[in-house]
Amino acid sequence: MAKIHHAAAEGFAAGAASYVAGRPEYPPEIEAWLTDELGLHSGKTVLDLGAGTGKFSRSLLATGAKVIAVEPVPEMLDQLVRQYPEVEARSGSAEAIPLGDALVDAVVCAQSFHWFATREALHEIHRVLNPGGALGLVWNDRDNNVEWVAALTRIMKRFEGGVPRFHSQKWRASFPADGFGPLREKRFPNPHTGDPERVIVDRILSVSFMAALPPDEQERVKDELHEVIASSPELAGKAQVTFPYETLAVVCSKRMYTSGGEMH
Repeated sequence: MAKIHHAAAEGFAAGAASYVAGRPEYPPEIEAWLTDELGLHSGKTVLDLGAGTGKFSRSLLATGAKVIAVEPVPEMLDQLVRQYPEVEARSGSAEAIPLGDALVDAVVCAQSFHWFATREALHEIHRVLNPGGALGLVWNDRDNNVEWVAALTRIMKRFEGGVPRFHSQKWRASFPADGFGPLREKRFPNPHTGDPERVIVDRILSVSFMAALPPDEQERVKDELHEVIASSPELAGKAQVTFPYETLAVVCSKRMYTSGGEMH
């Protein structure tokens, strides 16, 4: 297996099916963002890096661009291939992208960049991007201002350990990055509505370190999650619930050199 954090390797291998079932989709505004901010349309090529099961591939395909997906976990890649045969899927990691130099117009990391927010990975991303190409980072962010969402976060926190997490914001320490311009950020509301078993229980158990828990520990966690659902007025007895998310979309461009060798 390509270089990958052990929690991702174990958890995502074990929880690939839960990932598909429990993770939210992306808001409709994201397609306009991909077109306007990353310049994606027919005739362009985009790399879906750390593509997982292809949750974001659907949005990328909607732009008309050619989509190449790179994912190190075989079980996740298998899910992607089955769902999106039109995507050119490859096994690989962010630190060793299996593409030649300057081959893609954009690289997008959806729910993944915090796993490989390193100078080595950014160097590889810079290498495969065309001059003037764009790096896009996307996350669905839980609203922990809602008490029952905060209760779910407290349950997960016990098992987190030192696993890289978006919520730590440590990924921001990688910027400003050599060869890239400044970050530009947008946020879009993205409520996830559905059966509480799917949008809450499956969602929490799709988190890497939760999916890697032994079966008996997972059952105890499920009991705790069901208790949160039963004791929260917004959730108790509801056939449909809404999990509040906000989608963070971040972009920065690969700097280009003038004929005089100056970067801009």
